[in-house]
Amino acid sequence: MTGLLVCVAVLAAASAYGALHKRRSGRVRVRGRDDGKRLGADRLGGELGERATLVQFSSAFCAPCRATRRVLGEVAGVVPGVTHIEIDAEAHLDLVRELDILKTPTVLVLDADGHIVRRATGQPRKADVIAALGEAV
Repeated sequence: MTGLLVCVAVLAAASAYGALHKRRSGRVRVRGRDDGKRLGADRLGGELGERATLVQFSSAFCAPCRATRRVLGEVAGVVPGVTHIEIDAEAHLDLVRELDILKTPTVLVLDADGHIVRRATGQPRKADVIAALGEAV
């Protein structure tokens, strides 16, 4: 009987964790640790956008990274003055450590000066990215 109770408790805890993780993944939010951090074109390997820049940290075997690349490319194509830069996290470990990138895909929304204004971990929704761009301008 105790084995059954332990099994049910573990399943309930795992389900609660899975639901919370799914809800938080891809949400664009402000992080206090990003305050004041600025990234220039020299560190990103591409030019900043006139209005904003979407910086995506990816890895080679990340399936959600491909979908995120498509979403960010569409947003950059629709919103004038916005560019999308993709960075291979494995090749830029110093930048990954400095910015506290813990998983891929991670998307940083930069304003025109290169200051980090928003961050999304996981695959963001197109509407959330567009809303974050409104705050970056």
